[in-house]
Amino acid sequence: MAPLAVDVAVPLGVYYLAHKAFGLDLVASLALSSVVPAVRTVAGAARDRTVNGLAALMLAVNVAGIALSFLSGDPRLMIAKDSGISSVIGLSVLVSAFGARPLMSAGLKPFLTRDDAAREAAWDRLSVGGGRFRGLERRFSAVWGAALLAECAARIVGAYTVPVETMAWLGAVMLVGAIGVGAMASGTATEPMKELLDAEVRAAHRRPAPASAPVAA
Repeated sequence: MAPLAVDVAVPLGVYYLAHKAFGLDLVASLALSSVVPAVRTVAGAARDRTVNGLAALMLAVNVAGIALSFLSGDPRLMIAKDSGISSVIGLSVLVSAFGARPLMSAGLKPFLTRDDAAREAAWDRLSVGGGRFRGLERRFSAVWGAALLAECAARIVGAYTVPVETMAWLGAVMLVGAIGVGAMASGTATEPMKELLDAEVRAAHRRPAPASAPVAA
């Protein structure tokens, strides 16, 4: 899960640590948490000529958060604005589940293939088609997108119904809870995907090797 941790967990952790633990203002906290996504996005574009979807998303969310920070200083609005991070991520992940490249697959593939060449090749073969494996891949992203959106909705409701002092710590609890729910619910996708990968690896081993070309005399 290293790509997922670096692209999402590290920026979120830096933001909450700087903003909540060390008391830095919103702009400074978001700017600090943007360093890793910015480096990952630029490095990926320069090295592979591709855009790291999750890193670019986190960077865009942080830039939007910096822009929104110049709005009213109302403490309840400030709490509600924190939910913007998870809401944009959640919506993007959910929408991507119905597109060509589900965003969560970048973190899921290394987790399931375990840096094994045969399993990586099996993933690529299964992911190309539109069969059950592809559907489970989409389900994984859909589950995580829905969990993050639910956390966002709960935090916004809490921001205007629960005392500010309570929401100061309850918001973090909600985020951890959403991650826990997402981890458990996504098991309905990951476990069948493991079985399909195992079956595809076994099937590949049983396939006859391609015949070698005759050597000219």
